[in-house]
Order: sequence, then C-alpha cells, then structure tokens
Amino acid sequence: MAPLSKLYLQLDDVELPDAIPYSQVSAWELRFLYLLGRHRLTGEGKVIELGSGGGGSTYAFALGLKENPDFDKTTNKLHAYDFFRVGKGTFASEKFFSAGVAPEDTNSFLDDFKDKLKPFIDFIELHPGDIWQTSDPEDHSPIEFLHVDIAKTARVFRCVAERFLPRLEPGSVLLHQDFASPRLPWLHYSTGLLLPYIEIAGPPIRSTLAFEVVKPIPQDVLRAIAEDDFDIDEKLKLMSDVQDVVDRDYTGGIPFKAVIELAKAYVAHYEGDHRRAWKIAKPLTSDEYLSRTRQDHFAQLEKALNQAKPNGGSSRLARLIKKVKRRA
Repeated sequence: MAPLSKLYLQLDDVELPDAIPYSQVSAWELRFLYLLGRHRLTGEGKVIELGSGGGGSTYAFALGLKENPDFDKTTNKLHAYDFFRVGKGTFASEKFFSAGVAPEDTNSFLDDFKDKLKPFIDFIELHPGDIWQTSDPEDHSPIEFLHVDIAKTARVFRCVAERFLPRLEPGSVLLHQDFASPRLPWLHYSTGLLLPYIEIAGPPIRSTLAFEVVKPIPQDVLRAIAEDDFDIDEKLKLMSDVQDVVDRDYTGGIPFKAVIELAKAYVAHYEGDHRRAWKIAKPLTSDEYLSRTRQDHFAQLEKALNQAKPNGGSSRLARLIKKVKRRA
C-alpha cells in the first residue's frame, strides 16, 4: 500500500485515456485519483465519492481500482453519491449530459453517467438524490476512502460531518476537492480542528487537499464539526493553523494562504458581521491571484457591507433608523 506522499512522485507520468468524461476537476486531480485507486486502496473499508458529477473523477478513480489487484471488484463497491441532475441547489453543469445540454424532457443526467461509466458499472453503487435521503444514518461501517466534492453548502457539510466523518479510522484517506473555494470555510476550520489526528499528504493538488487519518478522532471533535460549535474567533484561529501548514498547490498556481484568508472573510460574512468581513477581504484585493479569479467574491462582500450600513437602505436595522430619523 503506497504512502500518499509517494503518489506525488508519479503524477507527471500518468497518462489517462481520452474516454474520461467531462469533469470540473483538473487533469492533475484526475491523475491523483487514478493513483489512489491503483496503488493505495484495498477495499477493507467503504470507498465513497460524495459528488460524482458528470463522471470524470469517478472514471479516473474507478480505472485505478480496476487495475488494482488488491481491490476485489466482485465484493467491493465504489459508492457514488450525487443529485445526478441539474437545477437549483445542485451545482451541476449541463455539460454533464452527453449532448452538452439538458434534454427538454428531463433534468437528470443519471443515464448519461451510467453510459459513460459502463466499463466499471459492475462495481459502482449509485446513490442518486439528496444526500440526507440517500445516506444511511445507521451505517457505521468504516470508510477507507472518502472523496468530498459535495459540501457546497453548510447543510450538506453537516450531513458529511454527521454520517461520514465519524467512520474514518487510522489509515483512512480523505480528499477535500473544494479546498480552494473561499465560500466554503467549513472545510478549512474543520480541517484545522482535525490537524492533531491527520497527516496532510503534501501540497494541495490544484483545489484538492488530501490527508490520511493517523490517530482516532475523538467524539467531541466530531460533534463540534457536525454541530458547527465554534464562534468566529475560534474558526479564524483554526483556519490560521491550516495556513501554517498549507502554502501553494502542487503546480504553484494557487496561493492557499491567501485563499484561506479570504475564506475567513466569509466566516464573518455568514455570521452577519459584514464590517469585519470586508476588513479582512479588502487588503486581499491587491493579491494577484484573488483579484484575477475572485472578483465576484469581493463584490459580494462589499455589497453586503454597503447594504448593512444605515445609508444602504436594505437591512431591517437601516430601514428602522431611517424611519426614526424622519419622525424626529
């Protein structure tokens, strides 16, 4: 079983087939998924992908599993969770359909997914729909591998934290695919809380942070993550702890210290402290990477600040203040 860090040495040598379906995951991440499936997993615990999308990541990972002599395809399954449809709240692209657009009669790309994954479908178990409905709260079986590409909202991340994270054991591997997304700060501060119990494989591979559990995770830690039981300052401190150990990604293109700093602004934003959010975010507008790739983030945070001001006119408090002034 290859150590996670050793897989980095093989990244440049992986050649994946052209048949891999369209994916929103980078070629580097697809290579790493292949290497994990091929050289790291045994099937001794559940193998789970949360957020399979159009099948690109699933294909690369399943290809590795198919070529892995230690993974018994007759008894073990790759569990694939997704809405498998486009529409509000799904974060899915119409490019996941074989035709590149959704047909008029359906918004589900599940059949397209099955067709694209046909070489591996015998050992893939599909879980289509809302993860709160398709995951089993009574399933406490150990997880050997967990790919998290579904936690786009705090609601979904709570499901991941309640029903999947407690099943990780020493030796389990977890991939956070959205680690370069500042709008998902729960990925960052939860990782900060897990630092004493995990070993980060190496620099993030584009947007993906990979780590292995090396010590049992205490129940109180898992409960705090599931219940989001931290105040703003605690979250920011945990995120700073992650900044101390994560720098640029494997390709050198993503500056994670700056990305996580912007994620801190979203912690304050989600708590309604828009002044503090913009105080954190404003200095980052001069960062080359963030100014080029996250202009919409800065616009969102600045707009929230302006709307929260008494002269912004959109918040309830602002309207009340205006009304009192008019009466005076």
